[in-house]
Amino acid sequence: MTGARPVVISCGEPAGIGPEVAARAWAVLAGEVPMVWLGDPRHLPADIPHRVVNDCDQVLNTSPDALPVLAHAFPADNVLGQANPANAQAVIDVIARGVDLVRAGDACALTTAPIHKKALKDGANFAYPGHTEYLAALAGVDDVVMMLASDQLRVVPATIHIALDQVPHVLTPAHLRRVIEITAAGLKTQFGIAQPKIAIAGLNPHAGEGGTMGRQEIDWMNDLVKTMQDEGFDLMGPLPADTMFHAAARARYDAAIAMYHDQALIPIKTLDFDRGVNVTLGLPFIRTSPDHGTAFDIAGTGIANPTSMVEAIRLAYKMATS
Repeated sequence: MTGARPVVISCGEPAGIGPEVAARAWAVLAGEVPMVWLGDPRHLPADIPHRVVNDCDQVLNTSPDALPVLAHAFPADNVLGQANPANAQAVIDVIARGVDLVRAGDACALTTAPIHKKALKDGANFAYPGHTEYLAALAGVDDVVMMLASDQLRVVPATIHIALDQVPHVLTPAHLRRVIEITAAGLKTQFGIAQPKIAIAGLNPHAGEGGTMGRQEIDWMNDLVKTMQDEGFDLMGPLPADTMFHAAARARYDAAIAMYHDQALIPIKTLDFDRGVNVTLGLPFIRTSPDHGTAFDIAGTGIANPTSMVEAIRLAYKMATS
């Protein structure tokens, strides 16, 4: 790992499980992945050794017997399980600082621990729906997509946190085209797949079954897929979603694009619940995150599973160095 830039891990909401799973991920990955945790050292679990460093260069010269920490002081007390809005601005500032480190080339990638959006809104008037939108604003990009990735499946929901009855209104030809373009570009640049094969799910049961169960497929989805195939995209679909996630089907594509949140997340969480990683495509830097929230109910109990954080850090480093 000599000379390899570290993955920077933003602390997220300190009252949740973020600091714990990051520290325990370091215990798994020490010696394999260079990393540095960005946050208030007081929030780390007492049984994991840490060492405050001044910059990312110092991480590379630190023996792997302690978690390297870039200290960022939080102004208010932290009670596990109870988000404190007085710490909201510090949480936001840590994210921005992490982005700065990656964009400056000091770190190779950013892995973000979960945030608590209500606490950020209450304490700092946080104007973004979530992490991803804030990162896009910091990077100055308009369009990003969320990919859930594991060893068994990569899947992108074309629409995310909206009500199901709103999906047909948001899912326009222009919107789906942009999702396909960003997904294909991300598979090339961040996953090293020269000619990615992408499966497109239908919106309706049985992909509409000739218009008898919905018309989006025959009204415009078929034409969009054909047009983009003619442009050089290696696409298949629209496919019935209920038959595109079994093992033989998955072997035929590099990533799938689902039309709505649960159509994407149910298969990956069924296949690999603990190892799913959130990857943001469309940013000018690598960002991953574990596929779980703050889990206030178990914060501080010592039972939080660090596996998704381990995989998020490991994947970020692999994407940055491959």
